[in-house]
Amino acid sequence: MLEKVVILILFFALTVGIGVYCRKHAASVGDFVLGGRNVGAWVTAFAYGTSYFSAVVFIGYAGQFGWSFGVSATWIGIGNALIGSLLAWVLLGRRTRIMTKHYESATMPDFFAKRYESSALKVVASVIIFIFLVPYSASVYKGLSGLFSMAFGIDFTWCIIGMALLTGIYVIVGGYMAAALNDLVQGIIMLGGIVAVVLAILNTQGGFIAAIEKLSGIPCESAPALSGAYASFFGPDPVGLLGVVILTSLGTWGLPQMVHKFYTIKNEKAIKAGTVISTLFALVIAGGSYFMGAFGRLFYAAPDGKEQYDSIVPTMLAESLPDILIGVVIILVLSASMSTLSSLVIASSSTFTLDFLKGFLLKDLRQSAQVGVIKFLCGFFILLSVLIALNPNSLITTLMSLSWGALAGSFLGPFLYGLFWRGTTWLSVWASFATGIGINVLNLVHPFTAPTTAGAISIVASLIVVPLVSLITPKLPREHVDHAFSCYDEKVAVSHKLALEEVSE
Repeated sequence: MLEKVVILILFFALTVGIGVYCRKHAASVGDFVLGGRNVGAWVTAFAYGTSYFSAVVFIGYAGQFGWSFGVSATWIGIGNALIGSLLAWVLLGRRTRIMTKHYESATMPDFFAKRYESSALKVVASVIIFIFLVPYSASVYKGLSGLFSMAFGIDFTWCIIGMALLTGIYVIVGGYMAAALNDLVQGIIMLGGIVAVVLAILNTQGGFIAAIEKLSGIPCESAPALSGAYASFFGPDPVGLLGVVILTSLGTWGLPQMVHKFYTIKNEKAIKAGTVISTLFALVIAGGSYFMGAFGRLFYAAPDGKEQYDSIVPTMLAESLPDILIGVVIILVLSASMSTLSSLVIASSSTFTLDFLKGFLLKDLRQSAQVGVIKFLCGFFILLSVLIALNPNSLITTLMSLSWGALAGSFLGPFLYGLFWRGTTWLSVWASFATGIGINVLNLVHPFTAPTTAGAISIVASLIVVPLVSLITPKLPREHVDHAFSCYDEKVAVSHKLALEEVSE
């Protein structure tokens, strides 16, 4: 117990110290929200990766889908690396940075407003973000609380409150740069921790081959005719597996807290380096987490035949790791979760302030007042998340699936096509909003499929609805579209830069 407490105290001190150090870099809105658009490749790549993977993946998703799909759940991690990281950086990185800088947009709703000439889009998108990032944040807290309860025997209520206070301190004090630098430190901890955990768990089962043999001997109720279902290549439910891959991989392309990382990176050279770093990080963290969860059936026995998915991974860790390694795992999951929480808090509070309050209600809000309101909303967002997380009936994966499905289902199509296709119309954006929210909320009220499947359906639907509606609705003015895409023309960009230099002289 002493080792775990000492490790925890040192981690807390380092986290808060970074927040205090970055306080001077959080005076203006641009610094607090974007880090001055001057963040390097390593910091941005680790910020992207640590915002991507949290206790939701390590505790909730790894436990539930490792249990359901066996070793084939590793495909989810591979999809996260290749689609959610590699393709996202290759397709979105450069264009996002260039066009958002061209429009001087600090948030996704502001990008929608300027790209599609509709201030109403900005207001509605900001409300959607604030509402649907809350359940995602709550799911992160629940994942953390389960692990802390296992390690320290502390009631999960106090765990949630403690994590909320710590995250609030360093985000409110230091802004985006504090979050990003902490992400770098936390990402390094995550890499070492996941490797150690996977090796320790396999070792308790006699090694990789022995663990696979034991897993292959467990019968699968959902696919009784498939021998060794949980050790097979695509598992007992390939269709369900594909749905999770789509939700957790393609969904990141439309999540404001993920895309936001491309706003902040300093240049195109950093984007190329960040692509490689982020992909390798995702492969190790996500691949390792889902691979670890695949062996949950060797450690966990469902009480009364009813699986409590959020308890699977904590049980695995408690049975296979010594105290010192449990301390490392706590820091691993804490690192992943706090980095995710910080990005959620900044994305939601800055969006609501800049795009809803300033754009709709308080149009004359001064710069210093904007920073103050953003900090206040950071605290308010954390409080709402805690209240939802304290509900014992909320399953981690349900909360995350609702959030990812609604947000990515609403924003993916409008954002992606807005960067690449001149023919995208403002009415298609409204159609995507209605589709993304409608599918996921309807499934929440009147369930017709699993939350992960509903999220995946809405994401794919967004990619279909936007071009279809754009083909039959009025186009944006030619001059506006030409101006939007002129930022990709190198000659225009160079001449614009020279003009600015002449003015400054």
